[in-house]
Amino acid sequence: QMKKQCDQKLLIRMKTECVPCSLNLETQCPAGYTKITNGTGIPDCRYYLEIKTHTLSFLGCRHHCVKEFEQPECCQGRWGPDCMGK
Repeated sequence: QMKKQCDQKLLIRMKTECVPCSLNLETQCPAGYTKITNGTGIPDCRYYLEIKTHTLSFLGCRHHCVKEFEQPECCQGRWGPDCMGK
């Protein structure tokens, strides 16, 4: 019995919102995502503060998150909703 279903593993990546690095320790990834950065995260973004008439930009931190996702797919040479093929 040949395997009919060959699921594809997809890795979905996302980054959390940019915040002051000192506040980023507490930041969690969205439900279902795993945090792959630790501590205060990665200082690779800027956040903005509006002060009266000026907008100031500061270096901030964010976390990187991943989620593994299995996409159902038929094996090579098979197709259709039940992956039968010919």
